[in-house]
Amino acid sequence: MTQSDVSYLEHDTIYPIPPERRHGTAGHLFALWFGANVRLLTLVTGSLATTSFHLGFVSAACALVLGNVVGAVFMAAHAAQGPRLGVPQMIQSRGQFGTYGSALVTVVVVMMYTGYTASNAAVAGRSIHGAFPSVATPAIIALVGAVALAIAIMGHDIIHRCGRVTTVVAAATLVLCFGVLVARHALPGDILMHGTYSTQGFLGALSVAALWQISYAPYVSDYSRYLPQRTGAAPAFWGTWGGVVAGAVPLMLLGALMGVLAADGDVVGALTRSLGAFAAPAIVLLTVTLACCGAIDIYGGMLASITLLQTFAPDWRPGLRARVGFCIFIAVLGIGMAIGAQADFLHSYMNFLFLLLCVLIPWTAINLVDYYLIHHGEYDVASFFKRDGGIYGRINITALIAYVVGVAVQMPFVATDLYTGPIARALGGADLSWIVGLVVVSPLYYGLCRLEQARSGHQPG
Repeated sequence: MTQSDVSYLEHDTIYPIPPERRHGTAGHLFALWFGANVRLLTLVTGSLATTSFHLGFVSAACALVLGNVVGAVFMAAHAAQGPRLGVPQMIQSRGQFGTYGSALVTVVVVMMYTGYTASNAAVAGRSIHGAFPSVATPAIIALVGAVALAIAIMGHDIIHRCGRVTTVVAAATLVLCFGVLVARHALPGDILMHGTYSTQGFLGALSVAALWQISYAPYVSDYSRYLPQRTGAAPAFWGTWGGVVAGAVPLMLLGALMGVLAADGDVVGALTRSLGAFAAPAIVLLTVTLACCGAIDIYGGMLASITLLQTFAPDWRPGLRARVGFCIFIAVLGIGMAIGAQADFLHSYMNFLFLLLCVLIPWTAINLVDYYLIHHGEYDVASFFKRDGGIYGRINITALIAYVVGVAVQMPFVATDLYTGPIARALGGADLSWIVGLVVVSPLYYGLCRLEQARSGHQPG
């Protein structure tokens, strides 16, 4: 099978994208990330500000907007790496951690992608079943999963095209939801009087929104690596930042509103009741976006899985067959979890993933400091694929020290259903671990790198 035989199938995997195959614009990043954020899980995340942290809508809105704006800065800062280096996000991490050192984070990322694939499929199944009770939940999960898998198998360009379609669908959904709420006078006149402000609640809601954005960090350059190198850092950043913020904020605000109305905590049910006859089309439209989100998760999981395997088989040159095979692997695993697992198992697994976010925060800090302040975007990409790690080696002790310290200092500030640290408990469940991780790890890694350079006389390159 050759490229000309199946022109719509992507044949590249983890190796650098040659200049002659680079294409696209930063506007495509906006469309992809806007559409990917307009989904039911975003709505539920926003509702936590009023249901779990008991804020009034105004203070909830301020916290959610600020959290998205700040968190998206760290997420979108990774976008410049794609056009500059032409490789997936986890391959680029070898420039900081070494080939073997980066494998630890890559394992976590594979687990994350699989969990999000399952979560998106499960949410789609339950939502459609709620709107159309005659349709079996497993059938919808399988259908949405199959569509997502087909998109992921076709590859990068088709995912971006679906992202542009999803942007239109997502925008229409937002207009429909807010328009119907206003037209039907579905919001009570005293809605702004519900809830109370607390500093702990405000910080908790802000952190939920920020972590939502930062959790996308391992995805970013996977979808910007085909852009021409001339794209530049600023357009890639603003295209990504604008898309994730513009997509997430309106739906999180809608979730916060529904949280005020949902006495039983069922925000999707509150939305369904508020929209009346328009609930079914809104749920269907949001399910369409979930299929594209599922494709993004499956595709990213495929790249991370291939990266992990290639770490221990450096002479392997994965192509189309490997890409298709690992897409199927991630999809089957995720869809199987969504269909076969009990609801409490899936809930526990997702909470486990949220706990693992404390592993990704130090990685983000190290990756960005290294790219912008240490190497200034200049890497020997060929070394990423060498058996001995090239100039970056198999394990970078400096990065691992900063990484371990970063994970350790976050633990008292972590707040999840599986584990809540003492400081987070004292703050009423507000998770500030991401702030602590970024503030501690960034200067620590920078200082350790400068000390190492002074000791060895070696300059980064």
